[in-house]
Amino acid sequence: MKKIAIIGSGGSGKSTLALKLGQIRQLPVFHLDALNWNPGWVPTPKEEWNRLMEELVLQKEWIIDGNYGGTMNVRLREADTIIYLDYPTYISLYRAIKRTFHIEASHDLIWQMDAKKESTFSS
Repeated sequence: MKKIAIIGSGGSGKSTLALKLGQIRQLPVFHLDALNWNPGWVPTPKEEWNRLMEELVLQKEWIIDGNYGGTMNVRLREADTIIYLDYPTYISLYRAIKRTFHIEASHDLIWQMDAKKESTFSS
């Protein structure tokens, strides 16, 4: 387990699992939301995003969490392990709402956009 893709619906716990698994396995963790969204919630341009995904999966080890269907095939092709979190809708919805209120109250994100570029290219 050196290249792990974690996928699932919003609120399923992808980022939380990725962080915990990264600590246990001592693997770098990449959150697709953190890589895609720039300050002001501006998405990364498509060509840059596609290039970033191709470069990212060529690294020796990684855990990548997130869906982003347009480049899912790139990650799944290179992953040696795929974890699909499939919870009932009411659980994922509850978690997503809870996360939203937590972010609003604390101004905290599980993934920090400030560390986006540094974490991407430091591995």
